[in-house]
Amino acid sequence: MSLADCLKAVCNGRSDCVAFPTTWFYQSDWVKPYNLDLPVVPAAVIRPDNAEDVAGAVKSAGNHDRAVQAKSGGHSYANFGTGGEDGAVMVDLVNLQDFKMNEDTWEASFGSGFRFGELDKHLHENGGRAMAHGTCPSVGIGGHATIGGLGPMSRMWGSALDHVEEVEVVTADGEIVRASYTENADLFFGIKGAGGSFGIVTEFKVHTHPEPGKVVEYTYSISFGSPEEMANVFEDWQALAGDLNLDRRFSTLFIVHPLGALVTGTFYGTADEYKETGIAGRLPAGGDLNFKLVGWMGSLAHQAELSGLQIAHLPTAFTSRSLAFRESDLLNNSAIGDIFKYIEDAEKGTLAWTIMWNSEGGAMGDFIEGNSYPHRDKVIMYQSYVVGFPWITSATRGFVDGLQERIQEGAPNANSTYAGYIDPTLTREEANEFYWGEHLTRLREIKAKWDPNNVFRNPQSIEPAG
Repeated sequence: MSLADCLKAVCNGRSDCVAFPTTWFYQSDWVKPYNLDLPVVPAAVIRPDNAEDVAGAVKSAGNHDRAVQAKSGGHSYANFGTGGEDGAVMVDLVNLQDFKMNEDTWEASFGSGFRFGELDKHLHENGGRAMAHGTCPSVGIGGHATIGGLGPMSRMWGSALDHVEEVEVVTADGEIVRASYTENADLFFGIKGAGGSFGIVTEFKVHTHPEPGKVVEYTYSISFGSPEEMANVFEDWQALAGDLNLDRRFSTLFIVHPLGALVTGTFYGTADEYKETGIAGRLPAGGDLNFKLVGWMGSLAHQAELSGLQIAHLPTAFTSRSLAFRESDLLNNSAIGDIFKYIEDAEKGTLAWTIMWNSEGGAMGDFIEGNSYPHRDKVIMYQSYVVGFPWITSATRGFVDGLQERIQEGAPNANSTYAGYIDPTLTREEANEFYWGEHLTRLREIKAKWDPNNVFRNPQSIEPAG
């Protein structure tokens, strides 16, 4: 039986369940690539209704030696949700959106097809609960909570994957199993940090928190001055964000864009509690301040608004680089000056670019065991994000690469990054070391046990040991 016939059998006659490259509007209506600079044509796209359908799709793909990758929100920088290269079977989890709340334990169970915006509504409506995740409401929880899941709540509560207590997952042989800290713990370790290499999660069980009552939000908007002036502002910001003793209720971003910079801050507490921390007196000065006190849902809306400045919501052609910094990797004043001089002078080939630094640390360092997320010692992360219209030019690539080189020169021992900030210019070997570091040997051993034939693969996925 052909791959197409196998997948049609899984769908059992359901319309809008499976499509192939010959299907009308296949790329726009089914594949929906995120980065138009990296075109990918999957062999098929299937939209399962349940875990059994996912299992059937995985078995079909494995029997025909096809790679399998799942897509939740579809925001992979390298289109890994579509397979990352031609010929994969793409499993679109959009229909997996069941939700349950256990009001005795306040653990929520939900399908991996949810995007943040809808998941937050369900958590809010079922007991006023919350969990940590990123800021863009259209990002899917399936990939986010299996690779890390960073956001403004992470310094206070840890990452999205730190909330995951148990998963239902389809493995490479098409079996449906449960994995947790006590059941299939090795698979759970791999799923929590490198999920795309180990299986397809169909359901998450997570612990939740009561929604914070009040949230302080501020934004400093700084018009672009001289490189020296911008460097001075960044020096003050880095001293604050890189402080290991910074109050965990506080997170902050420094975003450079064509018109200047934004310095944002989020504090989960009252205005009086924020004042008591002394953070206000340490903030960079010189910009126009927008200061407000909002509720939890208002804060989520504000963060979503800001994320529009960082990450495009619509498919575009873009390129990106990133690095993660320990306290010992923080940039000295000379390096900062060189970087902002470069940003000012470099030919960019586009007006659509942002460079973002975000605070890490805090509670991120509390969840070392039981997961493969390796960046527990990082205090700041940086990423560039540059859009080309209609495509990426050599000038644009040169700007991004030149910036990465200068930041790397200023932090020569910063040799890792977050796997959610995918850099498709890296080879598989470079990416594996860059993303997973000290966990890589163990991850390859686990891969050899659970996926020896490398069914779950993309251009930068983990390969089985041996």
